Amino acid sequence: MKNLKPHTKHNIVTFAGLALVWIIVSVMRGQGVLGRSTTGLLVPICCYVVMALSLNLTVGIMGELSLGHAGFMGIGAFSGIIASQSLLNIIPSVPLRLITAMLVGAIFAGIFGFLIGIPVLRLRGDYLAIVTLAFGEIIKELITCLLVGVDEHGLHMIFNYRGLKNVDDLGLSPTGQVIIKGAQGATGTQPIASFTAGMLLIMVTLFIILNLIYSRTGRAIMAIRDNRIAAESVGIDITKHKMIAFVMSAAMAGAAGALYGLNYSNLVAAKFDFNTSILVLVFVVLGGLGNMRGSIIAAVLLYVLPEALRGMHDYRMLIYAIVLIVVMLTTNSPVARNLFSRWFRFGKKGEEDA
Repeated sequence: MKNLKPHTKHNIVTFAGLALVWIIVSVMRGQGVLGRSTTGLLVPICCYVVMALSLNLTVGIMGELSLGHAGFMGIGAFSGIIASQSLLNIIPSVPLRLITAMLVGAIFAGIFGFLIGIPVLRLRGDYLAIVTLAFGEIIKELITCLLVGVDEHGLHMIFNYRGLKNVDDLGLSPTGQVIIKGAQGATGTQPIASFTAGMLLIMVTLFIILNLIYSRTGRAIMAIRDNRIAAESVGIDITKHKMIAFVMSAAMAGAAGALYGLNYSNLVAAKFDFNTSILVLVFVVLGGLGNMRGSIIAAVLLYVLPEALRGMHDYRMLIYAIVLIVVMLTTNSPVARNLFSRWFRFGKKGEEDA
């Protein structure tokens, strides 16, 4: 361990912490310690952690503000649901079908990320944020107009943009199944998501991001973030490197969306709206831009906090807002940072004296 680089030690500690959490939670579930409501939060927490990590790649590492990240999550969710329900009889193994669905969600979200990135990544600042916001809302509306079914002849799909068609127009056979019913969303989905799959997805996402950051491509992306003109002057392809980060971020959000969608039997497109994008952005900002461990901690704490305060009824969102403000002021206060660093040094000194 002494010969390892500091960031390598930091990453090992992070992965070891995730593995420890996985083991502890799994044991607690096996012993029946966790309640039903707490158990129901495990998969969504994993999905939002992956969302925070993937958005941090765009906002923290690439330095661009994206307000449509929930759109990629929605693409992954519904494409993953379609893949899972279509392969219900072809792939009877639940873990294999879940992996396939997450890969499909990642691929489709990555494709849309590439298509959107072509015009979007030529913009800067507020203009990029506005276009990504519009993209997220457009995706939500398109999914709302989608009718999808499957039978022995394959997939049947209709875009009901005028609202004049229904599931009968899909032309399914008597043994066919409707997967997406327009504004009603995906109904009758077989929930196959699991906490284990969520933790594995977090580790894979973190592994990909950390390897990108410390690679030549990652250093080029951060150079563009710090000084675009200087990076371009030394021959770095701005569009290429930003596209790599943007597509990877979209693909990981798509995989998280597929896992999220397959955790529920019913899901509507309205779930992946502007508010969800802002929620994930809050996780990233409070966890620290470019700080992956901070994104994990912030996503877990801030997602659980409203549920933990549910007994407070009308005051729980007020308390949640106060906590957000306090955390924001604390993390951006030099005095608070110095105080924490002094505590850390004091504790470290005490350990050495002991």
